[in-house]
Amino acid sequence: MIFYAFFLFIIAERLSELLIAKKNERWLKEKGAKEFGQGHYKYIVLVHVLFLLSFWLEAMLQGAKLSPLWPIILSGFFITQLLRVWTILSLGRFWNTKILVLPKAKVVAKGPYRWLRHPNYTVVAFEFVLIPLLFQAYWTAIIFSLLNIIVLSIRISVEEQALCTMTNYNSEFHKRNRFFPLRPIK
Repeated sequence: MIFYAFFLFIIAERLSELLIAKKNERWLKEKGAKEFGQGHYKYIVLVHVLFLLSFWLEAMLQGAKLSPLWPIILSGFFITQLLRVWTILSLGRFWNTKILVLPKAKVVAKGPYRWLRHPNYTVVAFEFVLIPLLFQAYWTAIIFSLLNIIVLSIRISVEEQALCTMTNYNSEFHKRNRFFPLRPIK
């Protein structure tokens, strides 16, 4: 029963995010936003759908048993959800699952963006580990974490290039160290 409730929560969260993204996409495109990365977006969607299917299948085949470390893992999961909400609220109408860039817009540098360049991708990376580990789906955690690294390495590169070309991203973020953003690059 716990597994089903957790899985339904994940599905409901993803569907609500897609609704938010679609609404934001319409607004951004009405304002003149340009879309980038259409070629790789389908692979990101595929990885996320297969992740959920793999998690379901692996957990069910093992009896959907909670990990003995479930209090720690679940706490980590809830922290990532708080970061997700903070990220979405910080970006407001600019938050999306696609790369949509409004020309000449000022990039958001508040909220978690003060410390991380890509907090939403950080959340996803943690989720690809925490969600499967909660129900001992180790293969899903390993395989999809690796696949996520591959798709994000492409996506982040495309996104940063688009932002540098069309916004103040370069002046706002590239003078900061990638992993220690409060420390300037020398």
